[in-house]
Amino acid sequence: MFGLGIPELIVIFVIALLVFGPKKLPDLGKSIGRAMAEFKKASDDFQESVKTEMRDVEKQVDLDQVEILGKIDLSAESVYQEPKATTEEGESAGQKAKLQEGQAEQESGETKNG
Repeated sequence: MFGLGIPELIVIFVIALLVFGPKKLPDLGKSIGRAMAEFKKASDDFQESVKTEMRDVEKQVDLDQVEILGKIDLSAESVYQEPKATTEEGESAGQKAKLQEGQAEQESGETKNG
């Protein structure tokens, strides 16, 4: 345990017997035993609460990863498409070009009618 053998324990017991006396020694042993049992119980409770919290954190992390995977589009089209460049407004370059073409067609239609 702490490198204490039988001879060291006997010396400690004799010293405790001389210091506390034969009447108080059993009470002292009981109180030390109770204190050690309470310490062990508190230690076990602490370890269990840490394990429970770790399990909860692992479950939350797993759920977050599943959510992230659910948001990823893994269809064949999206896998092989190159990423679209975006403009400052957040529109893709293709969408902006289509808008400009549509506006140009409207303007040309207005000039023909007008």
